[in-house]
Amino acid sequence: MSVEELKTELEKVLDKALRSIKEIKNYEDLEKARVQFLGKKSQLNSLMKSLSTLDGKNKADFGKIVNQAKNSLNSSLEEKKKSLKSKANKKIDNFDVTMPSRQISIGSLHPITKIMNYSIDIFQALKFECVEGPEVEDDFHNFTALNIPESHPARAMHDTFYLEDGNLLRTHTSSVQIRAMREKEIPIRIIAPGKVYRKDSDITHTPMFHQIEGLYIDKDVSFSNLKSIINIFLKSFFEEEDLKIRFRPSYFPFTEPSAEVDIEYFNNKGEKSWLEILGCGMVHPNVLEMANINSSIYSGYAFGLGVERLAMLKLGISDLRLFYENDLRFLEQFKRVKL
Repeated sequence: MSVEELKTELEKVLDKALRSIKEIKNYEDLEKARVQFLGKKSQLNSLMKSLSTLDGKNKADFGKIVNQAKNSLNSSLEEKKKSLKSKANKKIDNFDVTMPSRQISIGSLHPITKIMNYSIDIFQALKFECVEGPEVEDDFHNFTALNIPESHPARAMHDTFYLEDGNLLRTHTSSVQIRAMREKEIPIRIIAPGKVYRKDSDITHTPMFHQIEGLYIDKDVSFSNLKSIINIFLKSFFEEEDLKIRFRPSYFPFTEPSAEVDIEYFNNKGEKSWLEILGCGMVHPNVLEMANINSSIYSGYAFGLGVERLAMLKLGISDLRLFYENDLRFLEQFKRVKL
């Protein structure tokens, strides 16, 4: 290609590039133009490589023209960059900082978590230590060590989720109490909050729910101590000093004597009624011995309460399943509930 042909081609490339740069609207396109017109694979770079085919005087003249074209492109790109920056600053200057911001929805704790934390705070104020344990348990900690014989209905397949390896999903957090009795030094004063699992589902039961179980082991622990703690907790939880509470004889394999605790409340008809709220009792001597604790020297009490039932009463919920349907319209009602 002759010098004149090269000059003509260079003029076309420069004209096209300058017109394209003029139409650019954003920084991203500006960078693409820089690569297109000045990069290694650009037409301008290809024309520069043609210098090797020219003789001395023509090479110098054409090289000068190419450099002028390159400088012209760089200047055009820089001017466009300044223009884009100026427009951006103008938009910022025109922004009204007094305008209200967009409404942002802030999340909150699940109501069950709030009730759980609220209950734990009350027990910790009563000097109970909060401990945790595994949700996948073995038969010994979940049943045998709690004085539950192999023939007991609680072991039945319709109650318990058994795993292929012989373990199971814990049916209560009493298993944590067993671990604490075998590992901690007396006196033992703990609560064990957490998830538990049973094959049950209706308006007041779910296959997974939450429990808080308590345990106190020491010398000369009596049923009177147990009644005192339960009364303090329930009156604090429901914030009702005159709350009526009653203890009814019951049966649990891991406590003796055992009791169920009821509170007086107003039912849907506005009538006073009794509602079972938790189970409790004195730790069975067999359970103490299983945990290597001398039952002739030490005694203790234990109790267990369902967090969901407490939440339903505290928050006025009639169907337990509402807590787990993930309906934001329902859950958002409790965002501002302070406990």
